[in-house]
Amino acid sequence: MHLNSLWKCPKCGRPFANRNQSHFCSRYTLREHLSGKSPCAIALFRDFVKLVKRCGPVRVVPEKTRIAFQVRMSFAAVSLRRDRIAGHVVLARRLENPRFAKIESISPRNLVHSFCFHSHKELDREVLRWLREAYLVGQQRHLLKRAWLMQDLPQFMWTGGWARESTRRICSVMRHGGRISSGTIPCR
Repeated sequence: MHLNSLWKCPKCGRPFANRNQSHFCSRYTLREHLSGKSPCAIALFRDFVKLVKRCGPVRVVPEKTRIAFQVRMSFAAVSLRRDRIAGHVVLARRLENPRFAKIESISPRNLVHSFCFHSHKELDREVLRWLREAYLVGQQRHLLKRAWLMQDLPQFMWTGGWARESTRRICSVMRHGGRISSGTIPCR
């Protein structure tokens, strides 16, 4: 599968992976989203953005009710609440974790994992791992042939024993048909 160039909506200018992508044309700013929000929610949002940007180049897209993070497609989004941020990451697999409030399937290879964070301590390495995996979904790498696994995934992993173990598991997955299932990529 080849990834086509992004289509740009002629009305609002937002780029999309799919031509004529259904959306609501709008132009919102981060300033509008942050206006009137608590210092706590704003600080959590800024810390979340820092984690997202550690994954690679990203578009921050303010929308009516949320702020989305997009590469080719949106892979994460947050809304600022009184004293917290609520949002989701889009993963290509179901990842059971008590930190997710719910998991919804929007297509066979796109599962929305919803979360809510109240403190800076919650924005930890585990969240960064979710974002790195979601970033690959945002790049639509999960739709390409299996070769991307060996080429690109290790750069998103942690160094040390975890990365070596994960790379070993990915090699094993590729030898057995290239299917990723829960537990193939460890989440510690």
